[in-house]
Amino acid sequence: MEDIQLQRYARHILLNEIGIEGQQRILESNVLIIGLGGLGSPAALYLAASGAGKLTLCDHDHVDLGNLQRQIAHRTSTIGLPKVSSASMAISEINPETVCVQITHRAEDSLLDNLVPQADVVLDCSDNFATRYAINRACLVHKKPLVSGAAIQFSGQAAVYDFRDQDAACYNCLFPEDSEAAEVRCATSGVFSPLAGMIGSIQASEALKLLANIERGLSGKLLTVDALDMVIRQSRFQKDPDCKVCSHKN
Repeated sequence: MEDIQLQRYARHILLNEIGIEGQQRILESNVLIIGLGGLGSPAALYLAASGAGKLTLCDHDHVDLGNLQRQIAHRTSTIGLPKVSSASMAISEINPETVCVQITHRAEDSLLDNLVPQADVVLDCSDNFATRYAINRACLVHKKPLVSGAAIQFSGQAAVYDFRDQDAACYNCLFPEDSEAAEVRCATSGVFSPLAGMIGSIQASEALKLLANIERGLSGKLLTVDALDMVIRQSRFQKDPDCKVCSHKN
């Protein structure tokens, strides 16, 4: 680690749980972020500021005026640009050492099968169930830790599915794909701006701990946030033995 890096990341290095070795692992990491909206924006910025060596940014969308209320990686001046390009510009201003790979395609199975194996940690910052299920399957197959987040109205949640552990539950264990869960989007239901920042920051925090080999965190736990009454709860979950995605029966 060079002197300028020692200075930049000094406050991390002072933490016993990270130190020089943990920070070096962060510097050498490749984090895949799927979705550069309300969650992916703060997650990407904090990961870059923390020294993530490579961020693979995947989002097929473009910046519009309605994004700016909560998607803090984007600016009025970048309206009309691909979100991955806009986010890359913001990241380079924070930390020019972070390499950004821009993927301007929808995160579908074939693309995920190419991107996920290259990542050390995957962040699901998407906004729809179809993408979440696809990311879950790809991370399970390739045994990559998945940090999942969601935010709508005043309610948010985050969880970690560490597929390096064969006994780890998956996203489908909690939210079965064949359930009747309604697809709720912020475009029609709204979302409280700081809530997106809270959940995205939690996702960045969990990713950094995974990269630094800090065992304490949200693995096997669901964190829920009620930003209206400011109530935060944590609950444990286990692998569903009948899960159609991760059960050994299938």
